[in-house]
Amino acid sequence: MSFLTLAFSPCPNDTFIFYALVHGKVDTEGVSIDYRMEDVETLNKKAFHGETDMTKISFHAFLYLTEQYTLLDCGSALGFGNGPLLIASREFPLSDVENLRIAVPGEFTTAHLLFRLAFPGAGIKKFILFSNIEEAILSGQADAGIIIHENRFTYSQKGLKKLIDLGEYWEKLSGSPIPLGGIVLRKSLGKEMADKMNRVLLRSIRYAFDHPDETMDFVKENAREMEEDVMRKHIGLYVNDFSLSLGPEGRNAIDQLLRISKEKGIIE
Repeated sequence: MSFLTLAFSPCPNDTFIFYALVHGKVDTEGVSIDYRMEDVETLNKKAFHGETDMTKISFHAFLYLTEQYTLLDCGSALGFGNGPLLIASREFPLSDVENLRIAVPGEFTTAHLLFRLAFPGAGIKKFILFSNIEEAILSGQADAGIIIHENRFTYSQKGLKKLIDLGEYWEKLSGSPIPLGGIVLRKSLGKEMADKMNRVLLRSIRYAFDHPDETMDFVKENAREMEEDVMRKHIGLYVNDFSLSLGPEGRNAIDQLLRISKEKGIIE
């Protein structure tokens, strides 16, 4: 029996794909799992310290961690039309964005990297928990903010305005799907363990697709007072064919993220 520590976010897409794995619904091939949940930026920071064997991280963070972690082929969040949005309480010309106070959901989130690609001169940033960004704008602590996850479904209900879809910006820039986050395993555990956990996670995702109502109970437990309709939209947007396998298109998107970030001088 092998033992692994696992970390993922409480967001619906992660709880959906990991439900069967952490509840013993699928064959784990002799691996015992001890799991915890944290917001994505906390996961990113803990990955830099190697605190967890297997973890969800942003692809922005992964670009710095390729020597320490192996990216699993399944479990990733990529796609078209599901990127972060830059929003504000009122309309601003995009030429003003670099002078605004921007609330950002974490330094190593892919949302921050896409924002830096689009607005390289922006320097007035406040890094806060993703779920607090709308309130930071509404309370006047920030002029604008980058939202991720389920907030893209609810921001307009609070009277907030979209300034730019950073996902659309990326798609036009690269022609690739938006590489948001993936599941990684410490390289020191070896290729055999990476292959094994990829098989296990794939079983977990397929179980979730086959038993959506059962899986939704775990999703609801962790979804921060979210309406069920929003949870299901969230899962539908972020759990897709790329979650089953990155494939050549998905891996190319990650390569593009690194190449373009290097070309623009954002990542050395």
